[in-house]
Amino acid sequence: MPLRVLVCNDLPIVLDGLRSLIEAEPDMLVVGTTDSGMEAIMMARTQRPDVIVTGMELQGINGTEMIRRLLREPEDVPHRVVALAMTDDDETFASLLDLGVNGVLVRGTTGQELSSAIRSAAKGQTTLAPQITTRLVDWYRRDNRTPNEALRIPVGEITARERQVLTLLAQGLSTEEVAEQLSIGVTTVRTHLYRLRCKLDVRDRVQLVSLAYRAGLVQSA
Repeated sequence: MPLRVLVCNDLPIVLDGLRSLIEAEPDMLVVGTTDSGMEAIMMARTQRPDVIVTGMELQGINGTEMIRRLLREPEDVPHRVVALAMTDDDETFASLLDLGVNGVLVRGTTGQELSSAIRSAAKGQTTLAPQITTRLVDWYRRDNRTPNEALRIPVGEITARERQVLTLLAQGLSTEEVAEQLSIGVTTVRTHLYRLRCKLDVRDRVQLVSLAYRAGLVQSA
């Protein structure tokens, strides 16, 4: 079964481009497109897409309000949303993360990055653009918080290599950059990340970075 995707954007040329990129993937199907925030809500309710890909500027209500309303709805199967943020400001990023979206991408995102974010969102995982990951790291560093002693025990259960991978990830490196830094394969890095998520009982990379800082594995600058 292909992943069913709803695409929302107020610009027809962007809407058509997103649809073409997504439908070029053999495991994805666009079940609808719209430039309206209210129509997006109705289509999400009736079409039940696996993932909603949306821009922030929509007709009627904007993307942020559309996402807020959808994610507040009581559903047996929660809505999964990948947001496309064209404005490069902390307020927008923080607002989207607070809403609980499953992905935030920015201007310059490639088709491969978009499809990867959609697949991750369908699994309930979170994907952030590298720029946003770097900002999250900066926020944690500026916060200068005291490590949570309760989190030291599970972190103490990881191997030396897993600790290296987690530390580099928390410093903002991508999977490929971690592999290059440690002179190991990308697949090996992904295996370490999977084992870390299992051992530390977290859902995705964002939670891994958060735990690394809260547990004192990575010290604030």
